[in-house]
Amino acid sequence: MNPLGPVVVRLLAAAASLAGVVTQLVIAIRTDFGLVNFFSYFTTLSNLFGSVVLVVGAVQLLRKRPGGPGWEAVRGASVVYLAFVGIVFNTLLVGADLGGLLPWVNVVHHMLLPLIVVLDWILLPPRTPVSLRTAMLWVAVPVVYTIYSVLRGAATGFYCYPFFNPGAVGGYGGVAAYCAGLLVAFVLLAVLVRGVGNARRRQVERRG
Repeated sequence: MNPLGPVVVRLLAAAASLAGVVTQLVIAIRTDFGLVNFFSYFTTLSNLFGSVVLVVGAVQLLRKRPGGPGWEAVRGASVVYLAFVGIVFNTLLVGADLGGLLPWVNVVHHMLLPLIVVLDWILLPPRTPVSLRTAMLWVAVPVVYTIYSVLRGAATGFYCYPFFNPGAVGGYGGVAAYCAGLLVAFVLLAVLVRGVGNARRRQVERRG
């Protein structure tokens, strides 16, 4: 595959995502939304992470220096997190109040970038096998994020997402149920991303 196409797509996608983050950050500053609140959104963190991964990946393609197992693990993590962002937003958060989120940023962060990183993983699969242990490590970050969000919400009254707010889901029992469901979904998604990546890698290797 000619690397120029993937390089351009990766850089353009990263640029669009970062432009969205910067735009919303300016709005957050102007409206006194709070920097900690702004950077507490999993969508924001995942888009920043995914954009960095795409840029680094583009540079690697240009220099023809592919990363090793550690890099593929990082890349896979970005796929899982952004795919999860896309799935959750387009299922659980449909119709939710987006506050000051601009429509074009919403499309880029919740639809475009998740789709691009998934396609990137499929079309340019990992060059080394991804272990099940690595896939389970991908789940650690969302677990820590969930604990942080629930505890910070209880302390400040600010919840990034309604399913972390006991007042919106029938108490902490509802929060626990949502978190358990999201954890299961994360595990399944991590296993799926690993499986697809490994299957595509073997397919590419067979083709030579």
